[in-house]
Amino acid sequence: MPWILLACAIAAEVFATSMLKTTQGFTRLWPSVAVILGYAAAFYLLSLVVRTLPVGPVYATWSALGTIAVTVIGVFFFSQHLRPWQTAGLVLTVVGVVLLNLGATTHDHDTAASNRSDPSEVSAHSANLHDR
Repeated sequence: MPWILLACAIAAEVFATSMLKTTQGFTRLWPSVAVILGYAAAFYLLSLVVRTLPVGPVYATWSALGTIAVTVIGVFFFSQHLRPWQTAGLVLTVVGVVLLNLGATTHDHDTAASNRSDPSEVSAHSANLHDR
């Protein structure tokens, strides 16, 4: 379920970012409202996802896939042109996200879940790290 919420958060962020151009500097009301609602939905959904999944891989996935999707939308709807090295950068972004998510262990998932249940554990863990 968290991965479905992450996909929805990415979609909301991509929608909002893609609509930014149509706001004309937030001078047009309805496109501006759409952007604000899109970003609000994206961050709300993202906050639900990081309750159960580790924040690092989640944020990397969210920002990278959002960047790629907005770039593709720019190419197809806003006549943006990509040079070969820009395309290579997008491919490397995908590779980086895949590698980062492969590195996310079950331990990371368990830690995220336990931190959600008792915020004082985070403070105690931070204090232990400072004492080292």
